[in-house]
Amino acid sequence: MHPDTPYEITTAHPVPRQSLDHGRGWDGPRMLPEELPPGVQMVTLPGGIRTLAYTQAPASQPAPAAQPIPAWAKTTALLAPTVGGGIAAASVGLSYAAPGLIAMSHALWSAVALIAAGIVAVPTILRAGRRSTPAQITQNITATGLFGRASGTINHR
Repeated sequence: MHPDTPYEITTAHPVPRQSLDHGRGWDGPRMLPEELPPGVQMVTLPGGIRTLAYTQAPASQPAPAAQPIPAWAKTTALLAPTVGGGIAAASVGLSYAAPGLIAMSHALWSAVALIAAGIVAVPTILRAGRRSTPAQITQNITATGLFGRASGTINHR
């Protein structure tokens, strides 16, 4: 019995003529074994009834011819370990360089803080130097009447 089917398949070679007569309500015309078309055989069903069925012989497929490996597949196969090795080398290098990179980042932040302090401090110092001698401006304005012409003097000391 085949593992995919619960039926027992038997061949019709040679099948006597009387075995083709089912005897259980078969009123159709009888066929001789020579009249069976290719791929048709006499099979026995689980209930014991023998009937004709289409069967397929296993088709013999020729072995596929070996195909050459495409160039892109070779390139990819060679590139994958190279890229992986490069990533591994970079990660090892970063792990060795990490203390130096941390120190460098601290130095850069210190330089940024020094520049920011200079930007704030220089204008403040320059302003303080100018204010040591405050300027005095005196204005004398005189006018006669409500709509009279006004005249005045400005004195810088």
